[in-house]
Amino acid sequence: MPTPRLFRLACLALLASFVLTACGPAASTSTSAPDSTLRPAQGGAPGLLTGTPADTSTSTPTPAPQIEVAPEALRGIHIQVWHAFSGAAADVFTNQLAQFNTLNQWGIVVYQTAYGDYSSLFEDVDSALTSTRRPDLVVALPEQTFTWEAKGAVVDLNPYLYDPAWGLTANEIADIPATFWTQDPVNGQRLGAPAQRSARFLFYNQTWARELGFSAPPATADEFRQQACAANAYYRQDANKQNDGYGGWIVNTQPEAMLSWLLAFGGGVVMVGQSPTIKDGEIHFATPANQSALEFLKGLYDEHCAWISTEPNPYESFARRSALFVTGDLAEAPRLTQTLARLNNSDEWTLLPFPGLNGVVLVTSGPSYTLLQSTPEKQFAAQHSLAAQHSLAAWLFVRWLLSAENQAKWVEATGLLPLRFSALDSLGEYRAGHPQWNNAVGYIPEAQASPQLAAWRMAQYVLADGAGFIFRTNLAVEKIPSVLDEMDATVEEISNK
Repeated sequence: MPTPRLFRLACLALLASFVLTACGPAASTSTSAPDSTLRPAQGGAPGLLTGTPADTSTSTPTPAPQIEVAPEALRGIHIQVWHAFSGAAADVFTNQLAQFNTLNQWGIVVYQTAYGDYSSLFEDVDSALTSTRRPDLVVALPEQTFTWEAKGAVVDLNPYLYDPAWGLTANEIADIPATFWTQDPVNGQRLGAPAQRSARFLFYNQTWARELGFSAPPATADEFRQQACAANAYYRQDANKQNDGYGGWIVNTQPEAMLSWLLAFGGGVVMVGQSPTIKDGEIHFATPANQSALEFLKGLYDEHCAWISTEPNPYESFARRSALFVTGDLAEAPRLTQTLARLNNSDEWTLLPFPGLNGVVLVTSGPSYTLLQSTPEKQFAAQHSLAAQHSLAAWLFVRWLLSAENQAKWVEATGLLPLRFSALDSLGEYRAGHPQWNNAVGYIPEAQASPQLAAWRMAQYVLADGAGFIFRTNLAVEKIPSVLDEMDATVEEISNK
C-alpha cells in the first residue's frame, strides 16, 4: 500500500524537475481596491447582464499626487513588454499592440517578447531584475508578481489608476468587476491591472440530467452527489459489466479545480489571521474543511459516482454520455461544442461553478499587467524623468488595452471572461451564439480571485499532486489527513530550500 511519505518524495522530485526545466533557456520571440460587480438583469438569470456597477463597498484610496510628466515628453518613448500569451490570445495581443503603436497620440512604441509558458517568463524576469535588460511591463500571474514585489521591483499602480489626467475615471474603474481588481492588491499597493481572466467550471449535460429525473443543476455538494450517482446507476442497469464505472464525474485534480472544491467546503489556503499558528504568507492545507472536501470527492470515487479517465481530454466521454460532469476551463468550451457536433450529439449542456456545503464557488485566475521599477540607468536620469516617462508610457498602453472596444475584440478571439461591463454592449451577437459563455459570465458576481500569495506559485502543484496521489493509489478515506500533513510538510520543505 503506498504511503503519504511516498507522495512527498514523488512530489519533491516532480517539483525539482519543474524548477530545473523552468530555469533552462527560455523559449521566446521578440518582436484598497476599486469595487464593481456584474449584476444579473431583471429576473436574476445567470448570463443576462446589465452594465450597471454595484455600489462600492471598499474605500477609495486617498487621491495620489498628479504624475508630473508633460505629454510632449512621451514622444518617441520605446517600452518593452514581456508576456506568455499563446494561441488566440497571443494573436489578438499582437494585433492590438500594433494598433497602439500606429494610433497612439504620443508616438509611444511598444516592443514585445513572447514566452512559451509562465515558468520561463518568471525565471527570465527574475534574472533580469539584477540586470539592465528588465522590461518596463510584464504580463504575469499574481503569485509571480508577489515574489518580485518582495524584492522591491514592482511599481504601485494606484497613482496611475487614480491620477486625474492619466488614470481611469470612477465610472471606468467601476466598469471592471471587483473580482478582477481584488487579485493584485497587497499591503495597500496595487501590483497589477487585470489582463486576462478565466475560470474552471463543471461542464454539465442538462439533457441527460433531465432524463435522469433532475430538473435543475446541483446547487450543493449533496445534490451533486445525487446526480453523479444517478448517472452511474444508469449504467448499472444493463447486463454489460464493462461500463459499470461510467457516469457521474470524471476525476480532475488540477490545481484550479481542487482549490475550487476546497473553497466550496469552506477550506482552501489558510491566510494570515485565520490561525495563530500560521505565519504571514504561509500555505496550510491540513484543515478540517479541506479534509471534508477531499473525503467527499474520494467518497464519490469509492461509490463509483466518479471515475478516472485515461483519455487525454474528457470531451469525447462527455459527448458519449460516459460522464454527466467533466471539469474544464472556459477557454475549452468551444472544443467541447466541436466534439459534440462531430459525434452528432445534440444534448443541451452548460457550465456550472463548484457546488459545496452552502452554495457554489467559482475561482477566477489569469495574468495581470505589472509595471516594473526602472533600471538604475533610467533612475539616474535627470530629475528621474526618464523613469517616470517609461512607467507612464507603459501605463497608457495598459489603459488602452483595457478599453471596452479592445476587450470586446479580446472576448471574440479568446472566449474568455470580459474585463469590462461595457464590452457586453457590443457582444450581443457573440452572446447569442455562445450560450455557455453567456451563462458563465453571469457567475462573475459569485467568483473569487486566486490566492494572493507568492508561495502559491509552487504550492498549487503540491495540491494537485496530493489530490492525485489519493486517487491514483486508491487511498483509504481515513488516510487523507496524513496526506494533508505531508502536503504541508512538502510546502515547508520547498520554502526552506
